[in-house]
Amino acid sequence: MQNASRCGAKTKSRNGKPCQSPAMPNGRCWMHGGPSPGAPKGNQNAFRHGRYSARYIAERRRVTALVRQMRDAVSRDAQ
Repeated sequence: MQNASRCGAKTKSRNGKPCQSPAMPNGRCWMHGGPSPGAPKGNQNAFRHGRYSARYIAERRRVTALVRQMRDAVSRDAQ
């Protein structure tokens, strides 16, 4: 922890010295760098239902494209 790179953001305290908190991968500490970088891709510890997983999103897009094709075919036949 002592060897970790430091945030370096200018503090709002009266002394104006750089922040000495350990930096996250984005180069700033948790106070000055905004949200954390988040969980790694494929993190199974955070998996709940899969609604927003890449596989589910791809499947939903594929079904939407098929429905769109069917609607186009039906509208062409009706004309």
